[in-house]
Amino acid sequence: MAAAVPLLLLLLLPTTLMAASAASGGEKSTHIKLYWHDVVSGPSPTAVPVAQAAVTNTSKTAFGMVVVIDDPLTEGPDLKSSKPLGRAQGTYVGAGKDELSLMMNMNFVFQAGEYNGSTVAIMGRNAVFDAVREMAVVGGTGAFRMARGYAQARTHTFDLNTGDATVEYNLYIKH
Repeated sequence: MAAAVPLLLLLLLPTTLMAASAASGGEKSTHIKLYWHDVVSGPSPTAVPVAQAAVTNTSKTAFGMVVVIDDPLTEGPDLKSSKPLGRAQGTYVGAGKDELSLMMNMNFVFQAGEYNGSTVAIMGRNAVFDAVREMAVVGGTGAFRMARGYAQARTHTFDLNTGDATVEYNLYIKH
């Protein structure tokens, strides 16, 4: 019985430290609104298909397609005139067989402003025709080390001729 007490204290220590850190104001909440520009057209695309399944060619939902991205992130919706904030680097995969939904796996890499040099890792399902899509913030670096939270995506513009899209992202981050 006496040996169990130190073991119990050792097991409770991380929880106690995390609660103390949060109570002492060690944790911050941050909201960031920015725009993600997925450019698939033209001479310099920022989203490039790199693999696909045999069924992708006949799929109405791009099921099985893997796309690598290095998409610009800006302060406003206009790619040409808005202040650049960084890049969204990662992949998205056509994951819905019967509906257009993507599995997103990307890092928002901040290259300007208050969060320059920091990253936020985002992962989750993106049902692109839903008005609002929610994905998980699963980590980060720099100012966002140990981040958690969620990202909400809303399509701002989608060009049916080119396939290019601008999406408003609202990040709600605890770090």
